[in-house]
Amino acid sequence: MPILPTPSIPMSEAGIPRWKTPGVLDALQTRRVVVLAGPRQCGKTTLARTITRPQGVIYRTLDDVGLLAAARTDPHGFVAHDDGLMVIDEIQRAPALLQAIKKEVDDNPAPGRFLLTGSANIQSSPGVIESLAGRVASLRLRPFAVGEMARVAPTFIARAGREDWAGLASGFAGSSGKDDVLRHALRGGYPEVQALGDKGVRRWHLDYIAALMARDLQDIAHIRRKDSMAKLLEVLAAWSCKLMDVSAIGAQLSLSRPTLETYINALEALFLVERVRPWAKTDYQRVSRQDKLVMTDTGLVASLLRWQFDAVRLNADQSGKLVEGFVFAQLAAHLDAQDEPHSLTHYRDREQREIDFVVETPDGLTVGIEVKAGSAVGADSFKHLSWFRERMLAANAPFVGLVLYTGEQVLRFGEHLWAVPMHALWGE
Repeated sequence: MPILPTPSIPMSEAGIPRWKTPGVLDALQTRRVVVLAGPRQCGKTTLARTITRPQGVIYRTLDDVGLLAAARTDPHGFVAHDDGLMVIDEIQRAPALLQAIKKEVDDNPAPGRFLLTGSANIQSSPGVIESLAGRVASLRLRPFAVGEMARVAPTFIARAGREDWAGLASGFAGSSGKDDVLRHALRGGYPEVQALGDKGVRRWHLDYIAALMARDLQDIAHIRRKDSMAKLLEVLAAWSCKLMDVSAIGAQLSLSRPTLETYINALEALFLVERVRPWAKTDYQRVSRQDKLVMTDTGLVASLLRWQFDAVRLNADQSGKLVEGFVFAQLAAHLDAQDEPHSLTHYRDREQREIDFVVETPDGLTVGIEVKAGSAVGADSFKHLSWFRERMLAANAPFVGLVLYTGEQVLRFGEHLWAVPMHALWGE
């Protein structure tokens, strides 16, 4: 199996293939406009610069003050070009361009006219009045998954469906075991941190948050109390992987509920936090309808909470939260890379039966996933997965139940029930 790139290689310069690249190229073949959105510094610009065309590519970034001024002054002139591809980086900084782009692609409907990147959900930006509905493909890019850095294909869900774990029992050199998983989680997936030492990682994350507070938030929302937003980020980091409870979150802050919801929505628009919807395909009245809140990068969680490796590895609550968030980030990247949409939800009911993640594929397969930070697993680890299969799914509905853990062996615990090493998420 491949070894991860050494820390001495800056990931932003190492030419790591992105799982999303084929999806971007495919979308440019059929859609007039492609929007590639994701958090700042996750690699959108690097990916966009890899796109080539025989007639050339026009590249413009709105981080350039002069180009931004031109875009705001004459949006129609800014976007006018022939049949070739124009890449506009950080589109959320000039949302008025979307109206001009709509007219441009209506006048010339050839596919592959525009690739727009954005560090905020452009639908959340003030002044956006055109959705480009029917003309645009919207794609999401996340920070690096470990599998991308290992240069392997995103095959985890397909392997789960086939129940094919051949080769995983031998481990994955340098990347298996609880300590290695925790190190991955503490660092997170942003390209720039991969070459840094532990202190440098923490400093980068805190500088990153400060930069977002200073500029990017102003592009999408009028946040008047930056001190409250900074405190909210710490609270949400501590809340990550828990059920969403706005009242309980607000109790720790001096913010009204409407203001708190506005702030959380702004952080969602910047792709810093995400909601995992509840699995609710049932009339069972005791199923929770609450979203699970997740901070999208575990490195940010650890830096905001000032967690360090030696303490986290001995703290079951911290290591459990960190590993669950880390698995979410890997799963989400896998699912975003698929040709067809897969759903990612969670399950919980009033009897405290809980499944961390439920994946549903287009062909009807349900994969229930429990996450364990420890290296030991037993039959009791499968009781909620077994109950869910027997009570919540239709008879004979295809189902695979997995416990992802930090041990080394693939273990079978009954029909379609498996304990699988966590490195299955980035192994071949």
